[in-house]
Amino acid sequence: MDNNTIYINLQDLQKKEKREKIKTIMKEVYEALKEKGYNPLNQLCGYLVSADPTYITNHNNARALITQVEREDLLEAITEEYIERM
Repeated sequence: MDNNTIYINLQDLQKKEKREKIKTIMKEVYEALKEKGYNPLNQLCGYLVSADPTYITNHNNARALITQVEREDLLEAITEEYIERM
């Protein structure tokens, strides 16, 4: 009889799911901004610095998507991703 126990760290799983959601949202918002002819990096930075959602277009529901995530969580995910790639 195999008595192996599998432990799942719920916090790690939730963090991973949250990061994946943020990645998906950022990609969709980036593409929407690009499609509308904006500079996506400038617009995203403007939003992150100012908290003004009008930096993000309504095209493809991008503004509603990005406001689903707290700005602090976006900044944390971006910083983590950057540091991991160093």
